Amino acid sequence: MAAPRDLWRASHILAVMRIAAISDIHGNLAALEAVLADIARRRVDVVVNLGDILSGPLQPRATAARLMPLNFPTIAGNHERQMGCDPAHMRPSDRYAYDDMTPDQHAWMRALPPTLRVGDDVVLVHGTPASDTVLWLDGVSPAGRHAAAHDDVCERAGAEEASLFLCGHTHLPRSMLLDDGRLVVNPGSVGLQAYRDDYPIPHKMENGTPHARYAVLERTGATWSVEHIALAYDWHGAAALAERNGRADWAHALRTGRMP
Repeated sequence: MAAPRDLWRASHILAVMRIAAISDIHGNLAALEAVLADIARRRVDVVVNLGDILSGPLQPRATAARLMPLNFPTIAGNHERQMGCDPAHMRPSDRYAYDDMTPDQHAWMRALPPTLRVGDDVVLVHGTPASDTVLWLDGVSPAGRHAAAHDDVCERAGAEEASLFLCGHTHLPRSMLLDDGRLVVNPGSVGLQAYRDDYPIPHKMENGTPHARYAVLERTGATWSVEHIALAYDWHGAAALAERNGRADWAHALRTGRMP
Protein backbone atom coordinates (compact mmCIF):
# COMPACT_ATOMS: atom_id res chain seq x y z
CA MET A 1 0.00 0.00 0.00
CA ALA A 2 1.35 3.44 -0.91
CA ALA A 3 2.47 5.76 1.87
CA PRO A 4 0.11 8.69 2.58
CA ARG A 5 2.43 11.23 0.97
CA ASP A 6 2.50 9.14 -2.24
CA LEU A 7 -1.27 8.91 -2.25
CA TRP A 8 -1.48 12.68 -2.09
CA ARG A 9 1.13 13.04 -4.81
CA ALA A 10 -0.85 10.72 -7.09
CA SER A 11 -4.31 12.13 -6.35
CA HIS A 12 -6.14 14.30 -8.88
CA ILE A 13 -7.29 17.76 -7.83
CA LEU A 14 -10.91 18.37 -8.71
CA ALA A 15 -12.11 21.39 -10.69
CA VAL A 16 -13.20 22.91 -7.38
CA MET A 17 -11.00 22.21 -4.35
CA ARG A 18 -10.71 23.76 -0.90
CA ILE A 19 -7.42 23.56 0.95
CA ALA A 20 -6.73 24.73 4.51
CA ALA A 21 -3.06 25.65 4.89
CA ILE A 22 -1.49 25.72 8.35
CA SER A 23 2.13 26.50 9.16
CA ASP A 24 4.54 27.36 11.96
CA ILE A 25 2.55 25.89 14.85
CA HIS A 26 5.63 25.84 17.10
CA GLY A 27 4.06 23.57 19.71
CA ASN A 28 1.22 25.98 20.46
CA LEU A 29 -1.52 23.43 21.07
CA ALA A 30 -4.15 25.99 22.16
CA ALA A 31 -3.75 27.93 18.91
CA LEU A 32 -3.79 24.70 16.89
CA GLU A 33 -7.05 23.57 18.52
CA ALA A 34 -8.70 26.89 17.67
CA VAL A 35 -7.57 26.58 14.05
CA LEU A 36 -8.67 22.94 13.71
CA ALA A 37 -12.10 23.77 15.13
CA ASP A 38 -12.51 26.60 12.64
CA ILE A 39 -11.35 24.41 9.75
CA ALA A 40 -13.88 21.72 10.74
CA ARG A 41 -16.81 24.04 10.04
CA ARG A 42 -15.48 25.12 6.62
CA ARG A 43 -15.73 21.74 4.85
CA VAL A 44 -12.30 21.78 3.25
CA ASP A 45 -11.08 18.88 1.13
CA VAL A 46 -7.60 18.68 2.63
CA VAL A 47 -5.50 20.32 5.35
CA VAL A 48 -1.80 20.77 4.63
CA ASN A 49 0.93 21.51 7.17
CA LEU A 50 3.94 23.55 6.04
CA GLY A 51 6.43 22.81 8.83
CA ASP A 52 8.02 24.30 11.96
CA ILE A 53 5.57 22.22 13.91
CA LEU A 54 6.94 21.63 17.41
CA SER A 55 9.95 23.82 18.21
CA GLY A 56 9.37 26.11 21.18
CA PRO A 57 8.78 26.21 24.96
CA LEU A 58 5.09 25.25 24.87
CA GLN A 59 3.59 21.76 24.24
CA PRO A 60 5.60 19.97 21.56
CA ARG A 61 4.80 16.42 22.65
CA ALA A 62 1.06 17.09 22.99
CA THR A 63 1.03 18.93 19.65
CA ALA A 64 2.67 15.99 17.88
CA ALA A 65 0.22 13.60 19.53
CA ARG A 66 -2.67 15.71 18.24
CA LEU A 67 -1.39 15.95 14.67
CA MET A 68 0.04 12.53 13.93
CA PRO A 69 -3.29 10.61 13.82
CA LEU A 70 -4.76 13.25 11.48
CA ASN A 71 -2.27 12.25 8.79
CA PHE A 72 -2.29 15.63 7.02
CA PRO A 73 0.09 16.07 4.07
CA THR A 74 2.99 17.56 6.04
CA ILE A 75 6.49 18.82 5.26
CA ALA A 76 9.51 19.60 7.40
CA GLY A 77 10.51 23.18 8.13
CA ASN A 78 13.93 24.46 9.04
CA HIS A 79 13.29 23.63 12.71
CA GLU A 80 12.54 19.98 11.92
CA ARG A 81 15.83 19.89 10.03
CA GLN A 82 17.67 21.59 12.89
CA MET A 83 16.19 19.13 15.39
CA GLY A 84 17.85 16.33 13.45
CA CYS A 85 21.28 17.65 14.46
CA ASP A 86 23.37 16.99 17.57
CA PRO A 87 21.21 18.03 20.57
CA ALA A 88 24.25 19.64 22.20
CA HIS A 89 24.33 22.24 19.43
CA MET A 90 20.60 23.00 19.25
CA ARG A 91 19.15 26.38 20.09
CA PRO A 92 16.92 26.47 23.20
CA SER A 93 13.55 26.27 21.40
CA ASP A 94 14.63 23.24 19.37
CA ARG A 95 16.23 21.54 22.36
CA TYR A 96 13.12 21.98 24.52
CA ALA A 97 10.98 20.28 21.88
CA TYR A 98 13.57 17.59 21.17
CA ASP A 99 13.75 16.62 24.85
CA ASP A 100 9.95 16.62 25.26
CA MET A 101 9.15 14.37 22.29
CA THR A 102 8.68 10.60 22.34
CA PRO A 103 10.72 8.20 20.15
CA ASP A 104 7.73 7.67 17.84
CA GLN A 105 7.38 11.42 17.43
CA HIS A 106 11.06 11.76 16.59
CA ALA A 107 10.67 9.06 13.93
CA TRP A 108 7.62 10.83 12.49
CA MET A 109 9.50 14.14 12.35
CA ARG A 110 12.56 12.61 10.68
CA ALA A 111 10.39 11.06 7.96
CA LEU A 112 8.82 14.36 6.86
CA PRO A 113 9.85 15.44 3.34
CA PRO A 114 11.19 18.97 2.71
CA THR A 115 8.70 19.56 -0.13
CA LEU A 116 5.55 17.83 -1.34
CA ARG A 117 3.08 17.95 -4.21
CA VAL A 118 -0.63 17.66 -3.54
CA GLY A 119 -2.19 16.48 -6.77
CA ASP A 120 -0.65 17.69 -10.01
CA ASP A 121 -0.07 21.38 -9.42
CA VAL A 122 -0.04 22.38 -5.75
CA VAL A 123 3.44 22.53 -4.19
CA LEU A 124 4.18 22.70 -0.46
CA VAL A 125 7.46 24.26 0.67
CA HIS A 126 8.59 25.85 3.91
CA GLY A 127 10.74 28.71 2.65
CA THR A 128 11.07 28.51 -1.15
CA PRO A 129 11.36 25.55 -3.55
CA ALA A 130 15.13 25.73 -3.13
CA SER A 131 15.57 26.50 0.59
CA ASP A 132 13.78 26.17 3.93
CA THR A 133 15.38 29.38 5.24
CA VAL A 134 15.02 31.86 2.36
CA LEU A 135 12.19 34.38 2.79
CA TRP A 136 9.89 34.16 -0.24
CA LEU A 137 7.27 36.91 0.01
CA ASP A 138 9.28 39.16 2.32
CA GLY A 139 12.76 40.61 2.49
CA VAL A 140 14.96 42.15 5.15
CA SER A 141 17.49 44.95 5.09
CA PRO A 142 19.27 47.04 7.75
CA ALA A 143 16.15 49.23 7.70
CA GLY A 144 13.93 46.28 8.65
CA ARG A 145 11.42 43.93 7.05
CA HIS A 146 9.71 44.76 3.77
CA ALA A 147 7.38 43.03 1.32
CA ALA A 148 9.39 41.35 -1.43
CA ALA A 149 9.35 42.85 -4.91
CA HIS A 150 7.47 40.95 -7.60
CA ASP A 151 10.66 40.22 -9.57
CA ASP A 152 12.32 38.77 -6.47
CA VAL A 153 9.33 36.52 -5.76
CA CYS A 154 9.39 35.31 -9.39
CA GLU A 155 13.10 34.56 -9.20
CA ARG A 156 12.62 32.52 -6.02
CA ALA A 157 9.83 30.54 -7.70
CA GLY A 158 12.26 29.33 -10.34
CA ALA A 159 10.94 27.03 -13.07
CA GLU A 160 8.85 24.82 -10.77
CA GLU A 161 5.51 24.10 -12.45
CA ALA A 162 2.48 24.64 -10.22
CA SER A 163 -0.66 26.72 -10.13
CA LEU A 164 -0.32 27.22 -6.35
CA PHE A 165 2.69 27.37 -4.04
CA LEU A 166 2.09 27.25 -0.28
CA CYS A 167 4.95 28.40 1.93
CA GLY A 168 5.62 29.36 5.54
CA HIS A 169 8.70 30.39 7.55
CA THR A 170 8.14 34.16 7.85
CA HIS A 171 4.98 33.80 10.03
CA LEU A 172 3.41 36.65 8.02
CA PRO A 173 0.23 36.08 5.97
CA ARG A 174 0.88 37.16 2.42
CA SER A 175 -0.14 36.34 -1.17
CA MET A 176 1.24 37.26 -4.59
CA LEU A 177 0.06 36.36 -8.09
CA LEU A 178 2.95 36.04 -10.52
CA ASP A 179 2.78 37.28 -14.12
CA ASP A 180 2.68 33.71 -15.41
CA GLY A 181 -0.41 32.92 -13.30
CA ARG A 182 1.28 31.02 -10.49
CA LEU A 183 0.04 32.02 -7.02
CA VAL A 184 2.29 32.08 -3.95
CA VAL A 185 0.55 32.09 -0.55
CA ASN A 186 1.93 32.20 2.98
CA PRO A 187 -0.88 31.46 5.47
CA GLY A 188 1.00 33.00 8.39
CA SER A 189 1.70 31.23 11.66
CA VAL A 190 -0.72 29.23 13.75
CA GLY A 191 1.29 29.53 16.93
CA LEU A 192 3.80 32.40 17.07
CA GLN A 193 3.05 35.90 15.77
CA ALA A 194 6.48 37.49 16.23
CA TYR A 195 10.11 36.37 16.36
CA ARG A 196 13.70 37.49 15.89
CA ASP A 197 16.22 35.85 13.58
CA ASP A 198 19.81 36.44 12.48
CA TYR A 199 19.49 35.09 8.91
CA PRO A 200 20.23 36.56 6.42
CA ILE A 201 20.81 39.57 8.72
CA PRO A 202 19.37 40.34 12.17
CA HIS A 203 15.68 41.17 11.82
CA LYS A 204 12.30 40.66 13.44
CA MET A 205 8.95 39.54 12.07
CA GLU A 206 5.82 40.92 13.76
CA ASN A 207 2.12 40.57 12.94
CA GLY A 208 1.11 43.12 15.56
CA THR A 209 -1.73 41.01 17.00
CA PRO A 210 -1.66 37.67 18.85
CA HIS A 211 -4.31 35.89 16.74
CA ALA A 212 -3.67 32.43 15.31
CA ARG A 213 -3.37 32.55 11.51
CA TYR A 214 -4.12 30.17 8.67
CA ALA A 215 -5.54 30.35 5.13
CA VAL A 216 -8.21 28.67 3.02
CA LEU A 217 -7.57 28.32 -0.72
CA GLU A 218 -10.38 27.52 -3.14
CA ARG A 219 -9.98 26.64 -6.79
CA THR A 220 -12.67 27.05 -9.42
CA GLY A 221 -11.38 25.96 -12.81
CA ALA A 222 -7.90 27.45 -13.21
CA THR A 223 -8.36 30.23 -10.63
CA TRP A 224 -7.47 30.16 -6.93
CA SER A 225 -9.00 32.45 -4.32
CA VAL A 226 -7.42 33.08 -0.92
CA GLU A 227 -8.97 33.79 2.46
CA HIS A 228 -6.54 34.73 5.23
CA ILE A 229 -8.03 33.97 8.65
CA ALA A 230 -7.14 35.29 12.13
CA LEU A 231 -8.61 33.61 15.20
CA ALA A 232 -8.76 34.43 18.89
CA TYR A 233 -7.60 31.76 21.35
CA ASP A 234 -6.21 31.71 24.89
CA TRP A 235 -2.92 33.43 24.12
CA HIS A 236 -2.57 34.56 27.72
CA GLY A 237 -2.49 30.91 28.80
CA ALA A 238 0.12 30.13 26.13
CA ALA A 239 2.20 33.12 27.26
CA ALA A 240 2.01 32.03 30.89
CA LEU A 241 3.30 28.58 29.89
CA ALA A 242 6.21 30.18 28.01
CA GLU A 243 7.04 32.23 31.12
CA ARG A 244 6.99 29.12 33.32
CA ASN A 245 9.46 27.57 30.91
CA GLY A 246 11.81 30.53 31.12
CA ARG A 247 10.97 32.30 27.85
CA ALA A 248 9.80 35.83 28.56
CA ASP A 249 10.51 36.76 24.91
CA TRP A 250 8.01 34.17 23.70
CA ALA A 251 5.49 35.29 26.29
CA HIS A 252 5.62 38.86 25.00
CA ALA A 253 5.28 37.71 21.38
CA LEU A 254 2.36 35.45 22.20
CA ARG A 255 0.46 38.19 24.05
CA THR A 256 1.09 41.04 21.61
CA GLY A 257 2.25 39.79 18.20
CA ARG A 258 5.35 41.95 18.69
CA MET A 259 8.85 41.42 20.01
CA PRO A 260 9.94 43.06 23.25
